[in-house]
Amino acid sequence: MAKLEPMFETPYYAVVFASVRTPGDYGYSEMATRMVEMASSQPGFLGVDSAREEIGITVSYWRDLESIKRWKAEFEHKEAQRKGQESWYQSYTVRVARVEREYDFGL
Repeated sequence: MAKLEPMFETPYYAVVFASVRTPGDYGYSEMATRMVEMASSQPGFLGVDSAREEIGITVSYWRDLESIKRWKAEFEHKEAQRKGQESWYQSYTVRVARVEREYDFGL
């Protein structure tokens, strides 16, 4: 059974990464796993939810905008961004949103 991240104290921020992949792996799976491991150790990181079918959607949750900026500037993450543009993605969109409230069912 799939598991969603638990609720967080609001407000917090969500970075929504929606993507369309290119065919083939080319090291993508290994790098995706590494990025979640690295993000998890970053100050301000709260969690991540991800799903992939025709369109992949990964939502990472952060305590504040400064934490997101530090993560975006992290060297290995920048390298993953470069490889993504060169090899892994046909297209992607990044959205940053402030979460003011949340509610759930069945967690």
